[in-house]
Amino acid sequence: MKNHIPNAITSFNLFFGCLSIIAALNGDLTQAGIYISIAAILDFFDGFAARALKAHSDIGKQLDSLADMVSFGVAPGMIMYMLSQDYMVFTTELTQHVAFIFVCSYIAFLIPIFSAIRLAKFNIDTRQTNSFIGVPTPANTIFIAAIPYIIENDSWGAAAFFTNNWFLITFPFISAYLLVAELPLFALKFKSLNWNDNKIQFLFLLICLLSLAIFTYLGVALCIVFYVLLSIIQNKLIEK
Repeated sequence: MKNHIPNAITSFNLFFGCLSIIAALNGDLTQAGIYISIAAILDFFDGFAARALKAHSDIGKQLDSLADMVSFGVAPGMIMYMLSQDYMVFTTELTQHVAFIFVCSYIAFLIPIFSAIRLAKFNIDTRQTNSFIGVPTPANTIFIAAIPYIIENDSWGAAAFFTNNWFLITFPFISAYLLVAELPLFALKFKSLNWNDNKIQFLFLLICLLSLAIFTYLGVALCIVFYVLLSIIQNKLIEK
């Protein structure tokens, strides 16, 4: 019985990913973000349950990737697509054509495509046991899920940036690149509570707490940006 518990949790992750897609298609992008957040929590706990119960299995590994593809691939891609449909505005005669706007909106689907590649690489890459190569799909998704909340609660004037044509068109390319880039990123795995062993993790958590306290919803997106930047800085220090 215990062997099925992690897979059941993973299945609920998939379920909430499906709900997120439905919410996005209905135009409720903040609700889509809530469902994605629940899926991310479940994604954490399925691995935690598998380790605690010693219930690792090959089918569990495959099911986890398939669920993540929906919750952290298709769902965020759909949110970006709907954001493009809602906010992308062109003013020149050439670019006002509906067909052109649709093509630009479809750029958002680079996110699920490269999320699939990212997940496939993760399954066969033995280097990613204790760290990551490329931005993990949940981190990429959390950034995207925060955007509708930032737009609706624009305390810092960031909505103009996230609804700008250039952001809506270029972000899927940046996201796609970071998902599969040969960029080492640290994992939030604590081998102990010793500061010297987990400096980068503790520093990141501190930055996240401050970011969330000061910037609220914008802070969620900033946490992901800081995650990538801290990893790059750590890599440069290691090279020296």
